[in-house]
Amino acid sequence: MRYQPNIYRLIILFSLCTFVMNAQSKKQQELEAKRQTILKEIQQINNLLFTKKKEEKSIISTVEDLNYKVNVRKNLIKVTNDQANLLTREINTNQKQISTLRDQLKHLKEDYAAMVVKSYKSKSEQSRVMFLLSSENFKQAYKRLQYIRQYTDYQEEQGEQIKLKTEKLQVLNTELLQQKKDKNKLIEENRLAKQKLEEDVKEHQKLMASVRKNMSSYASQIKSKQQEADRIDREIEKLIREAIAASNKKAGKSETASKGFSLTPEAKALEAKFESNKGRLPWPVPTGVVKVKYGKQRSLIDNTIEINSNGIRIATDKNTRVRTVFNGQVLAVQSTKNGNPWILIQHGNYITVYKNLSKVYVSKGDRVTTNQDIGEVFTDPSNGESMLSFAIYKDSKFQDPSVWIAR
Repeated sequence: MRYQPNIYRLIILFSLCTFVMNAQSKKQQELEAKRQTILKEIQQINNLLFTKKKEEKSIISTVEDLNYKVNVRKNLIKVTNDQANLLTREINTNQKQISTLRDQLKHLKEDYAAMVVKSYKSKSEQSRVMFLLSSENFKQAYKRLQYIRQYTDYQEEQGEQIKLKTEKLQVLNTELLQQKKDKNKLIEENRLAKQKLEEDVKEHQKLMASVRKNMSSYASQIKSKQQEADRIDREIEKLIREAIAASNKKAGKSETASKGFSLTPEAKALEAKFESNKGRLPWPVPTGVVKVKYGKQRSLIDNTIEINSNGIRIATDKNTRVRTVFNGQVLAVQSTKNGNPWILIQHGNYITVYKNLSKVYVSKGDRVTTNQDIGEVFTDPSNGESMLSFAIYKDSKFQDPSVWIAR
């Protein structure tokens, strides 16, 4: 019975290893889910940004699209590397478990064999009876009887331990083979991803070399677009401030008494529901990729130019219908003199803005519901690009839409 204490230590060891393996398995599942999401994003990028003829797109759009795809591919490679590294750690853990199990099985079998030999030598009932009868007193006889029973139980337990550990060893060997296959598959997929990344980077570098030859012209185009975007944003902010002042006046308050709207109980309840859905709001288009993120960022063409995006810009399909992300009321339908229409929808003190439309299906004052079609995205005939600008305000303050819509 010299190995009995080791059994309990082994149980603790395997419990810890199982916990580690389960944690790693969960992490592996999370990484795989992330990798599949990135693969779908790359497919969407190809479908939305690279299916049209190259001559239809401006160099600026092509450079931006390629840069976007390059960054997504880099992210894919990183996640795949993380998966492969985690699999390496899992393989090492399994190999250690297998090694420990083999050593333990060896000791168990040796111990079991010794017990079988000993049991064979004293297997007759007569020898057991004589062992009991030779006791000096009843107490000693009782203890000897207990020993015989414990010895028999322990022998059976050792046999069961050998069976269980043999089965565990077989399972670990099967897992190990599968893990090695999975790792080899990831390594191959990463090799192909790096190959495609190199192709995209070369094309990007080639285009940038062409851009640098006429940088002043392209920089002027970028600044002009930014100025137009800033002008529209100022119009929207002014419109929201006027609407807030009007709501306060209607409620009998000073027009400047509050930075927010004077809300009815119903509107307050709607605002609370809108807030409670942060991170779960549906996208304003059925399919799309976020080509321009929220906030200040450097131009991909000329890094001396700062781009200020008060919302996100989503590349989508031609003639895609735009839908509202939550229940609300149309606050305004506007358009600039030479620009495309945009819609403001109020959700209590929150406003969602949908810009760069070709068609509008709603009017000021209309009640709308989540996912209701409100218009169509404008497709630029010069480059075939369909881009929705989507923004969220609270009162007249900008919000980052990416933390509000579902990921």
